[in-house]
Amino acid sequence: MYKIKRLLLVLAMFGAMLPGYRAQAQQEYKRHLEQVSFVPKGAWVAGVSVSYSQSNQDHYQFLIFENIDGDTYSFKVSPTLMFCFKDNLTAGARFSYNRQRTRLNSADIVLDSETSYNVDNLYSISHNYFGTGLFRVYMSLGRSTRFGLFNEVQVQLGGGQSKLCNGSGDNLSGTFERNFQLNVGLAPGLAVFLNNYSAIEVNVGVLGFNYNHTRSTTDQIYIANRHTQKANFKVNLFSITFGVMFYI
Repeated sequence: MYKIKRLLLVLAMFGAMLPGYRAQAQQEYKRHLEQVSFVPKGAWVAGVSVSYSQSNQDHYQFLIFENIDGDTYSFKVSPTLMFCFKDNLTAGARFSYNRQRTRLNSADIVLDSETSYNVDNLYSISHNYFGTGLFRVYMSLGRSTRFGLFNEVQVQLGGGQSKLCNGSGDNLSGTFERNFQLNVGLAPGLAVFLNNYSAIEVNVGVLGFNYNHTRSTTDQIYIANRHTQKANFKVNLFSITFGVMFYI
């Protein structure tokens, strides 16, 4: 009987000490994540990117294409404005406009010494406009306020028009298109501050969904509709974006 009482006493003492051990264990393994104010509350983030390219070809040759005669240009402007409503959290919008034109006067497609085709009087022009809602979360690398990571959620809506003409005179044929696009994406990136007010940024798309609807009218007679949906769950190397942002 004495041994049983002694055993019960030891168990009672162990049970009384157990909550203390649990609290001590939780305190030892508790994570202390220090939040550094990489982008302070109340800051405005603004930037703009502009690109323009133009090329002219005169009897140019590339692979199976010979005697290429034509010209092309492309223009894109994309301003961005965001507001930091809480430390390291920003929200805002981006507007994009791009325009492309290609004019091919003549070109020869040579497959071999006995097979060749001629293409001439080809004209294409298009312009698109997009509005994008943005939400960013910043995270500093250690205690540094110069290098940091961010994750950007993008919701984009937009569309545009394009025209394609081929031939001339009685053989002229043309197609007019209107398109609508919806894009939802996730784009992590890296920000490097050059000083207190400007930073270089690079981001890449890794996750997204795209919907596109195009309505085509050929020779003002034939009407066609095209719908495409695409989901992306991998790194898209063609969506790498470089830019300069200003923090005010």
